[in-house]
Amino acid sequence: MKKLKVGVVGCGSIAGYAHFPSYAKMKDQVEVVACADIVPEKAKAAAEKYGIPHWYDSVEALLAAEPDVDYIDVCTWTAAHAPVTIAAAKAGKHVLCEKPLAASLEQGLAMADAIREAGVTFMLAVCTRYGNEQQKFIELRDQGVFGEIYYAKTAYTRRRGSPGSWFTNKALAGGGPVLDIGVHAIDRTWYLMGRPTPLTVSAETSYRIGKNNAEASFTWGGVDRPDAEIYDVEDSASVFFRFEGGKAMIAEASWTQNMPEEFYSKIFGSKAGCTFEPLTIHGTDENGKLTDIKIEVPGNDFYLDEIKHFVDCLNTGKTPISPMEDALVIQRMLDGIYRSAEAHREVEI
Repeated sequence: MKKLKVGVVGCGSIAGYAHFPSYAKMKDQVEVVACADIVPEKAKAAAEKYGIPHWYDSVEALLAAEPDVDYIDVCTWTAAHAPVTIAAAKAGKHVLCEKPLAASLEQGLAMADAIREAGVTFMLAVCTRYGNEQQKFIELRDQGVFGEIYYAKTAYTRRRGSPGSWFTNKALAGGGPVLDIGVHAIDRTWYLMGRPTPLTVSAETSYRIGKNNAEASFTWGGVDRPDAEIYDVEDSASVFFRFEGGKAMIAEASWTQNMPEEFYSKIFGSKAGCTFEPLTIHGTDENGKLTDIKIEVPGNDFYLDEIKHFVDCLNTGKTPISPMEDALVIQRMLDGIYRSAEAHREVEI
């Protein structure tokens, strides 16, 4: 198996928390040959900390100086996903991109066009698809354990957990908790349902707490830009999706709300349902008695395993678990949430 060369673009929180540490555990499979950040001090600090040979102040500089890089790992703020991905694709490089796909559907479509025209491989880093419990569920689902999956409920809500920094700036982030953490819940649950075709969405977003609440808790994003105090994104969202075949999903996302935090997916099937952490099948036995069967599944490092999966796909030609096609569907669903909330009515996806 070929040892790949990667250039990481964006040296902020997610790169430091998940990507650089994962690559440190994969030195026999991947070499981080360079990193880049529009704040040069960040790129330099990351290079020194993780022993990366070269650092640059832009993806363009990295691509020009490192022609042998196999793929670009995009860890920038959301609005930069499109220009970085497009630049990488035009240079003939594969792309691993952090969620969400883009700050807007228009940007996401431009990314998809660039990837298709270049003929390179793209994978969206939606880490919770790569959990062992989720993969075990897929195995059981495909065996018919749950029957027809027709409904799901999901939430990723915080009582007080606004990241601060660029996350609250719509021009850089594209949106608030819907795009930041709601994407995890919605993507994972749609994937577990079997990726049904979305038809419509009805949603409302709230801007009632956020910046005006003294306990909004800017916990990890940091203040490293002069516009870091901007807060023009939603606090929370309540969502109802309709899919083909009479299927549906309810979803919630929030950074700030006056309720305890939740992070779950509940899957409803005609034979049995499922909840997670621990993976539990809610069904009936041969006598019709209600049963709740817990399945022991070892935990895993989602971030490490998603990157390992991408590297394996590049070496074997396999299609990633979270390809561009799925990323675009999710982007359309997220776009629909904002359009519906603005119109205060159900809209088509």
